[in-house]
Amino acid sequence: MEQTHGTGVALQPDTRRYTWAHFIEDVAARHGDKSVIRFEGRAISATSLLAESRALAKALAALGVTKGMRVAVHMANRPEFAVASFAVAMLGAVLAPVNTFATKDEREYILRHSDSAVLLFQKNLLKYDFLEELLEFLPELSEGKGPLYCKRTPQLRHAVAFGLEGTRGQILGWDDFIKSGEDFPDDVLDAMIAEVFPADDGCIIYTSGTTSRPKGVLHMQRAAVIQSWLIADEMRFTSDDRVWTTYPFFWSAGICMALGATIGAGATLILQETFEPGAALQCLVDEKANATQAWPHQAKAMAEHPLCQTLDLSHIDKEVYRLQPDIPPEEDLWGTQGSFGMTETFTFTANLPADAPVALRNGTSGKLRAGMTVRILDPATGKPLPPGEAGEIAVKGLTLMRGYYKVDPETTFDADGYYHSADGGHIDDKGYVHWTGRISNLIKTGGANVSPMEIEESLLGFPGMRTGIPFGAPHPSLGEVIVLCAVAMQGCALKEEDIRAFLQDKLAVYKLPKHILMFEETDLDFTGNQKIQVNKLVDKALARLRDEAVTIDGVNYRDYLVTTAVSG
Repeated sequence: MEQTHGTGVALQPDTRRYTWAHFIEDVAARHGDKSVIRFEGRAISATSLLAESRALAKALAALGVTKGMRVAVHMANRPEFAVASFAVAMLGAVLAPVNTFATKDEREYILRHSDSAVLLFQKNLLKYDFLEELLEFLPELSEGKGPLYCKRTPQLRHAVAFGLEGTRGQILGWDDFIKSGEDFPDDVLDAMIAEVFPADDGCIIYTSGTTSRPKGVLHMQRAAVIQSWLIADEMRFTSDDRVWTTYPFFWSAGICMALGATIGAGATLILQETFEPGAALQCLVDEKANATQAWPHQAKAMAEHPLCQTLDLSHIDKEVYRLQPDIPPEEDLWGTQGSFGMTETFTFTANLPADAPVALRNGTSGKLRAGMTVRILDPATGKPLPPGEAGEIAVKGLTLMRGYYKVDPETTFDADGYYHSADGGHIDDKGYVHWTGRISNLIKTGGANVSPMEIEESLLGFPGMRTGIPFGAPHPSLGEVIVLCAVAMQGCALKEEDIRAFLQDKLAVYKLPKHILMFEETDLDFTGNQKIQVNKLVDKALARLRDEAVTIDGVNYRDYLVTTAVSG
């Protein structure tokens, strides 16, 4: 029996408003002068956010940005990112966020692959000078004036830097650039906004897939809007809430769960560019934040920080991951654990309201949201399975991606338009989704996807290494941590510090192995056609983590693996 689920769209009736530009207009109409963003002591009202977005949109339009053009935004969680996202949407251009954790090579790849014509970026972040790094791989930007013509990024014509005074070669400073759009006609901008439709391309989110390069997940305008309005309601946010977040705006969760859902409810979004547990805790107190959004490892770092024991955090009543010790079930009145989603569906496919009974939130991944459908497929045959039987989750619906950018759609969707998620699970007879984990070898650590193949390819050429095989070891707060099995060539010796130094310039920080285990060629098992049996090597690696009582990010694997084996 085929298992297909889904209901009608339980959203506001005017679906024509499901563009990101109309979203900020509707937020301003609803909440006016209410402060919706706080950043470094600065308060930004909904009306001001709309006005700043229009000013940047006019500057972009005066520069020549029109519908369908790609605009890359390389910024941390600061108001200018939000402004840029709305401004780009007003013109019907396509937002291409650039991961601030990415390496220089990855950033260059995203600029080229996304076909971005304009780059909006911040000059500095922590120790990183993004302006100088940009000039290193695009020295043409330091020469002359006018549009850029460079074969390394053939579509890129202009770059604008926040934090730059005046100009630097062809790179424009942010304030002067905004002023350049003052004379662009407002009625023309309004006309451009009117020609953007919910089904138009809206953004390309880059996330690691099962290949070595990040995949560009192309979404329609409507995806972020639908998810933002729904999540605002499902999280039970109100205009009285003050939401502190670490969810980066360059991923879908940051766009809709943090930015969209918070300002959509008229709540105040509290931003910090970078995460440091002590500074985060102090910010919670100073800004009187009552809601927190953090990845599990960040919440753990905050909970273990000395300030957590001395500061008064009693005003916090909505936490994605708790900073305080577990509370009794009868007092667990809010949480988002009953959910299932992915970048390809712009976060949630199924979920529960945050105030649903705790047993339901802990025991299921929720029910399908309006406009989404799911099939559970036999991984071997691809055939639909009946209720209760476990298989691969396949999805389609209103917020499903248009596809992977520059990838043939027939390689992404099946004949019925479903995307095969590589996630395992089932749906029970009451319609609740139960997610059971990945059925692929993709590593999911701290909310980020990491491709084992990318790590393997980065190790190519390391002297004395027969092969390097990364895998995800289970971890209670990170989900998985990256462990590398480094296999030496016969007669060679490998050193962990040398491997780490070799990888640091090639991989983003979150893709680096948390632990490296050394193996010999004699430790490997092979198939009949001499392929390494990875599963057997992983089993040996897990046994060593347990037997050697290895500690990774505060977790002793002798205790943890024994406990989880017993509980499982």
